[in-house]
Amino acid sequence: MKITNKKIAKSKSATAWLQRQASDPYVARAQKDGYRARAAYKIIEINDKYKFLKNGQTVVDLGAAPGSWSQYIAKEFPKSKVIAMDLLDIKPIPGVEFYQGDFTEDAALEWLNKTVGACCARPGVCNTPLQSGVDVILSDMAPNTCGHQKTDHLRQMTLLEYAWDFARETLKPGGTFVAKSFTGGTTNSILADIKKHFEKVAHIKPASSRKDSVEMFIVAIGFKG
Repeated sequence: MKITNKKIAKSKSATAWLQRQASDPYVARAQKDGYRARAAYKIIEINDKYKFLKNGQTVVDLGAAPGSWSQYIAKEFPKSKVIAMDLLDIKPIPGVEFYQGDFTEDAALEWLNKTVGACCARPGVCNTPLQSGVDVILSDMAPNTCGHQKTDHLRQMTLLEYAWDFARETLKPGGTFVAKSFTGGTTNSILADIKKHFEKVAHIKPASSRKDSVEMFIVAIGFKG
């Protein structure tokens, strides 16, 4: 791939990224299939293996931008209610209700709970009983990395803990929780806690994840409460 933009061409990191994109088969596949990002194949691969997505579900997609996970679910399971959230804005997706905001802040969480018809027990945010709940909670949230492995891992674990707290409060019995984690020692403690609440838990790296990426995904099926 030839870089014609002189400013970009001078940047080694930008050039490396563009060259990697050009040679990535999942990028080409996403363009061919009409998905917004190669990340679509992560959720496709996970669902092909565990088959937890079905029509008629309520699905929450955290860290949704640019929207390829929600895009796939709305397309393949059109009778489902898909609710997406991210700090970044995304272009509208038919069948997807989107909120731009910080999931870790009360305003965003309050909107999310009202939208799914559920309520968490965070004091001062929502104190009404659980009404319906969620069938599937997906979290592809990731922090802005700084390059320091320990710091990046701790930031990722913080987001994972927020997602897990939300899942524990809003998942229906039998529900599914899929969340990004980074490899590292502190993952084991939260993984052990999640295992107490589900029938089946796996910790996997999809083939569509980049080989040099430290990301993993926790797949927890059959929520027991």
